[in-house]
Amino acid sequence: MSSDRPINPRFAEDLPFNQVSGPPTYNRETSGPVAYLNIADAAGSVIGYVWGNDSDDAAGWVVPAGLTAGQVNAGASWLRALRGGKARGLAPTALLAELAQGANDNKLSHAVRDSLTEAPSLAALKDLASGG
Repeated sequence: MSSDRPINPRFAEDLPFNQVSGPPTYNRETSGPVAYLNIADAAGSVIGYVWGNDSDDAAGWVVPAGLTAGQVNAGASWLRALRGGKARGLAPTALLAELAQGANDNKLSHAVRDSLTEAPSLAALKDLASGG
């Protein structure tokens, strides 16, 4: 079966590609040591680690395996805190210090008191999160 109808020109024209920038973000990788903060859910279980390294302007969120859906959702506010810190021009460790004081605590999750510490590398922190 063939059709003699012409192709609509809208389907034959090239689409323009306009690259746009998103919100400012910290780098996601670093080769140096990282400061990190333990984050716990309302029941006190660690649901992740917010980390940062000033020399690479890097920061991120590492989660342990095996979290429930509720625990994963409780971590969303920490990702927003990272974006907000970068948008305000904060160095990663300055943001961690602010978060350690309870700046992002909520009914679903909180920074574990006195947990701000350092790992020798991001890989070491990921290993800690995986139970290693």
